[in-house]
Amino acid sequence: MKTKNNIITFEDHLDREYGKIGTPSRDKYEQEFETFKLGVILQEMRKKQKMTQEQLAIKCGTTKTYISRIENDASDIRLSTLMRIIQEGLGGHLKLTVEV
Repeated sequence: MKTKNNIITFEDHLDREYGKIGTPSRDKYEQEFETFKLGVILQEMRKKQKMTQEQLAIKCGTTKTYISRIENDASDIRLSTLMRIIQEGLGGHLKLTVEV
């Protein structure tokens, strides 16, 4: 939907760039965006606790490189590892929401 200044909505932008919801290219975008958000959330939690990647890695039994790859959206993460990072490393709790 365009406005009088030729500004389009974000949803229209996504439709144009990645296809309509339910298309393979849009599904891929949505999945990658969720992975990106997870990395940002973990990074923000770590920084809020004034921890380095190295300190977080030591607390949850992984490596600084792995933490960096997660925060920079360069690595898939297993649920068990995510839970360990959040619980043991950051002292938090993971809550999941599933939409069908």
